[in-house]
Amino acid sequence: MKLAHITAAVGIALLAWGTAQAAELKVSISAEPYPPFLEKQADGKWKGFEVDLANKVCAEMKAQCKIVEVAWDGLIPALKSKKIDVIFSSMSVTPEREKVIAFTVPYYYTDAEFVAAKTFKGETTPAALKGKILGVQSSTTHADFAKKYYAKTSKVKYYNTQDELNADMIAGRVDIMLLDALPADDFLATKGAASLEGKGYAPKDPLFGPGVGAGLRKEDKELKQKMDAAIKKLYASGEFDALQKQYFKIDIKAK
Repeated sequence: MKLAHITAAVGIALLAWGTAQAAELKVSISAEPYPPFLEKQADGKWKGFEVDLANKVCAEMKAQCKIVEVAWDGLIPALKSKKIDVIFSSMSVTPEREKVIAFTVPYYYTDAEFVAAKTFKGETTPAALKGKILGVQSSTTHADFAKKYYAKTSKVKYYNTQDELNADMIAGRVDIMLLDALPADDFLATKGAASLEGKGYAPKDPLFGPGVGAGLRKEDKELKQKMDAAIKKLYASGEFDALQKQYFKIDIKAK
């Protein structure tokens, strides 16, 4: 990867990993808040579980992270065009994404949860949601799942950001939504979502993949090895457990 003062080709940058000089990685997160994983503070700095974990991974590698925010849909294009070096933003490992980028070993996994009004009764199967408006964030595994299983019976509505979808869910402009379980629980704890509740989890499906990993360029094989080793070390040492307990009540380690 690129070093702090090197903008040459990737091959030259990777050779520098063997030196004692600390590397600077442009680690990209999505430009939208995704608490408790990502949240922008009043001073413009980002905080959250993934910011802390990214910094721990970089510390293990003796590298320095520079957090760069990019719109969700622009993350993979920015990586491929070398504007950033790593995607560290709750991106699920899927076969489709693996066609264009590489991933580290998964660093967390959570289920997909349905959320709707407390007055909403019934199941969440495609047949049960016939004619209903199902909201999902675009370019996510939840969107892929909804498109495959619900598009023929429900009206699937896609949103650029989860915040926009949350707002429409509160306003009643969608009947039900599907999102990651942890942000769902965080959202449901807010005053605005007082009339909403979780409606159960989506069934396990290959579309959801094995979990969330850091996205890398396919050619950056040495960086992948180093990041994999760092993530595994954080798991083995108990540092990952200590960090997740600061944010979550459940275990989100990838199995």
